[in-house]
Amino acid sequence: MLNIDKFINENITFRSTSMFLSDIELNKGKLQREIAGKSLLVIGGAGSIGSSFIRAMLPFKPSKLVVIDLSENGLVELTRDLRSSHGVIVPEDYRTYTLDFSNPLFERVFREENGFDIVANFSAHKHVRSERDRYSVEALIENNVLKAKKFLDLLVEYPPKHFFCVSTDKAANPVNIMGASKRIMEDLIMAYTPFFKVTTARFANVAFSNGSLLAGFIDRIMKHQPLVAPKDVKRYFVSPEESGQICMLACILGNNGEIFFPRLQEGQMMTFSLICDKFLETLGYEKHECTTDEEARAFAYEIPEGSLSYPVVYFDSDTSGEKDFEEFYVPGERVNMERFRSLGVIEEVHKRSKQELDVFLKELEEIFISPDFNKREIVEAMQRFLPNFQHIERGKNLDQKM
Repeated sequence: MLNIDKFINENITFRSTSMFLSDIELNKGKLQREIAGKSLLVIGGAGSIGSSFIRAMLPFKPSKLVVIDLSENGLVELTRDLRSSHGVIVPEDYRTYTLDFSNPLFERVFREENGFDIVANFSAHKHVRSERDRYSVEALIENNVLKAKKFLDLLVEYPPKHFFCVSTDKAANPVNIMGASKRIMEDLIMAYTPFFKVTTARFANVAFSNGSLLAGFIDRIMKHQPLVAPKDVKRYFVSPEESGQICMLACILGNNGEIFFPRLQEGQMMTFSLICDKFLETLGYEKHECTTDEEARAFAYEIPEGSLSYPVVYFDSDTSGEKDFEEFYVPGERVNMERFRSLGVIEEVHKRSKQELDVFLKELEEIFISPDFNKREIVEAMQRFLPNFQHIERGKNLDQKM
């Protein structure tokens, strides 16, 4: 059986322990003071990053943990995992709710709790492939921006001591609608800094996170289906454990309005095709490189039981919104690389007013109301708000690939 954590450590991050352990250890006292005995709300807590955040927080003994997620099965597995893990102390007051955080029932639960000390929001459309047509784009913006605003307005009534909302490296000089929506989300949450403390984090791909290409490798192997990966796209990676830890550090140690990111060097970026090679090698296979999807499907279908040859298709990226490299900050953002050993901090960003955000979000809602709106209208509206949004449109999306 493949040990995923071991594979990530040896072949992707090349770290035997988390890159954030030293910063956690150095700040253990403050983490303990800020988390112990406090109430914690995690939205999107059944996902890869949200659940890792919960695991990072629990050693510091919050008194209450409420988890919201749309995935009922995900919440069941989260509970089983937490209660089955050695050394994990689950608060006595632990509850999960299968709810959309824009649902009136969620608001009722929140109000009855009189808010929470620590609130973290991981609910998001995170895939570049989320931009397909006008409806998928509307759903993406609805979740990443419009619902978030409704929740922020609720938090104004019950201000938490710490509020964290996850972002992405793709928000820096965005080239896809998902990244642009997260950049707008950053502007949105920063507009609420006068009301409560706000922090966020831009970080790398989480290796083998739910729904990721790497996680898909496992499913393809189990189903005897070909593996496919771009050969020209380079990405930074963190482990699932590290993804939760960076969010905890940003949430608790960050000052109001700051954006955290991992201090990774350009040479640490990897291509998906190289990871695929290592994945097959670890499993004892030799890759059989095919030139087309159909050739790979046929090879996989006809491959004899016990064969060590496995079909792959490596391609140059040709879909909308794909950026061939990653970056965490842009010119004009004041960056501090000295405060932490493993983290950079964007200490000063240009903040848009709440009124400016309200006008822009109203413009988006009016576009969505129109019965014949199109994707181009949405992109143009976003570009007026984000002048550095250079959308890459190629007329093809990842749902058209294996």
